[in-house]
Amino acid sequence: MLLVVLACGCGGNSGHLYSLEKTSACLRQDGVQLGRPVGDFIASTSTGGSTQAHFDSNFVTLVFSEDVDKADNINQIYHRVRAKNVGIEDVLRQDQNVVMLWHSHPSDADLARITACLK
Repeated sequence: MLLVVLACGCGGNSGHLYSLEKTSACLRQDGVQLGRPVGDFIASTSTGGSTQAHFDSNFVTLVFSEDVDKADNINQIYHRVRAKNVGIEDVLRQDQNVVMLWHSHPSDADLARITACLK
């Protein structure tokens, strides 16, 4: 019985952390142009680094943290500092230790390219 419980607890994605370097390499290989986030103090102070991925009509700032708790804090900060007329829930997403802030609502294709490269 104990073996079954241990087996179920292993291999989950809950403890997986993403890397700026590995994710950036994947995005570049997929032809996505990357740059430094400009004018985003939150992204510039992230402990895991940040990058901005550019698509034809949109871009996303990827903010990496050392752990999920710090990413949760970044997510909360973006919620607090947003302009009152910005629908932040439409453009802010989090996956484990990465917070993604889109310039505008992401297309399914752009979102899929980002999530496929989270490494």
